This record gives sequence, structure tokens and C-alpha cells, in this order.
Amino acid sequence: MLKKLSGYILALAGLTIIFSSCKKDYESIQDTDSSKITDYIAKNNLTGMVQDEAKTGYYYQIVTPGTVGSVLKNTDTILYTGSFKGMENGTSYFATASYYNLNTFVGYTNSISYNSVAYNIPAIRDVMLKMKRGGTARVLLPSYLAFGRNGAGDIPSNENIDLTITTFPDTTQAQLDDRLIQAFVTSKGLSMTKDPSGVWYSVSAAGSGTYPITVNSTIQTSYTGRFTDGTVFDSSTDRTFEIAGVVAGWAKVIPGRLQKGGKIRMIIPSRLGYGKSGDGTIIPGNAILDFDVEILSVTQ
Repeated sequence: MLKKLSGYILALAGLTIIFSSCKKDYESIQDTDSSKITDYIAKNNLTGMVQDEAKTGYYYQIVTPGTVGSVLKNTDTILYTGSFKGMENGTSYFATASYYNLNTFVGYTNSISYNSVAYNIPAIRDVMLKMKRGGTARVLLPSYLAFGRNGAGDIPSNENIDLTITTFPDTTQAQLDDRLIQAFVTSKGLSMTKDPSGVWYSVSAAGSGTYPITVNSTIQTSYTGRFTDGTVFDSSTDRTFEIAGVVAGWAKVIPGRLQKGGKIRMIIPSRLGYGKSGDGTIIPGNAILDFDVEILSVTQ
């Protein structure tokens, strides 16, 4: 009996050491991250940063509180974007093409998908609940409240994150797309017409030919597709499409306006492009698309 009891005591002591060791490791990560963040604040003179009220470990600053509506609630839908940068090396991990903008309830903004994996980052939601639409905030996340010891994709293990959150003033994706397209057209000095569908376009050559283009036509094209930041996502000097099978924006504008030899530039809102989900590879969700298209031939 005494031998059994001694065995139990030794086993319990062993478990206590293991749990204590795990707790000590966890606390050491907190201490390390905290030290790095306070050093980062001092080095970059971030005097507006305050620690979160619950003292979970992140720091934040409401850079601009926003001007539209009242302070956000969990039940509000919000259009927003984010910029994730590593504190250690200054690397930007979420580029525009992979984190263009999100449309969800404020209460769900703690869930971030990166490389098809969902991560729980409550600080995003907590800070957003202090803002209005059109606001900007900066959040310094310790690694254990971000992507943890395993990292994520190209984000290394135990990386502290400098995050900027921007909420858009718009309440629908259509409003946001139209505002961004108008701003793009103005900034580039373009002369374009807005189609009732929401596509902005300019025809540089109408072309001519036997067959007018309809929604049932097959067209041979030379084209370049870009994002509004100028990044080319697709191009071809000779590709044939059924116009009804291309992105919806083409079929809204090209029929009735172009024939063989016609040239057009189209700025297409996301709902007439690849929508909220994108194409699953290159084109992100809610992306505005900028196309230059030349019609090489037309068949019915």
C-alpha cells in the first residue's frame, strides 16, 4: 500500500512539474512579447498607444475615430481592410491582393482567414467596437494574441504584429465599389462613362464588321486585366471566349458598342467580376477589375 501511495505521489509530482513548466513557458512568451512591444513603442515614438482595458497584452490607438453613424456594434455589418506587418522585420504579410476588403458583422471580425486557415484575433473586434465607419486604428498584437508559436504561411513563429484597421464609410459593397472607381477615374484623369450596370468604360475604337456583338457571340480578343493598383492578374494576345461566359461586366458593356477591331477599357465593380469569393487563386474577393480589351474577330 505504501509503495502504491509513493508511486501516486511521485506521479502527481511529475505532473505538477510538467504543468508548471508549461505555465512558465507560456508566461515567458508573454513577458518576451510585452518587452518587445514596449521597446517598439518607445523606438517609434508611438505616444498615443494605450494598453487594452482587460490587460490581455495588446496596445492600440484610434488614429481617426470615423465620421459616419454611431459607434459600431457587434450586430452592424462592416466593410473594412487591414494591413498586417511584422514588428521584428517590418515585412507586410497581408498584401492588397490577399486582403482587399472584408464584409461581415463586426461581431465576427475576430475571425481572420489566412492561407485558408481561420485564426481567432479578438483584438480586432474589440478595437473596432470603439470606432465609427470611416475610422482607422492601429493595434500592436503580441504573438500569442495573433498567429502564435506556429506562425501562419510566411508569418514566422512568435511574430508580434503591427496591424492597421481601416473601416469604410460605405454600408454596401456596391457603394464602396462605385466610390473607389470614381476616385480611381478622377485620380488617373480618365474620361469614362458609367453604364447603368455600374461598369465604367471608354471606347477608343468602335470597330466594324459583318457581325455585331451580342450576348450570344463568341469573340477572339487581346486583353489585359489589372487590379486598380496596377498589378496585372491576366493577359493574352489571342484568346477566344463566349461573351456570356466571361466576367459579367464584359457582357454588360461590350454588346452593341463594339465590333471587330473595337477597343475598350472597362473598370468593373466586384459584383460584376468575381464577387465576394474571388476566383480562389489570383483574384481576391471584392476586387475591382480594370480591363483593356481589343476585339480581334466575332462569330455568332
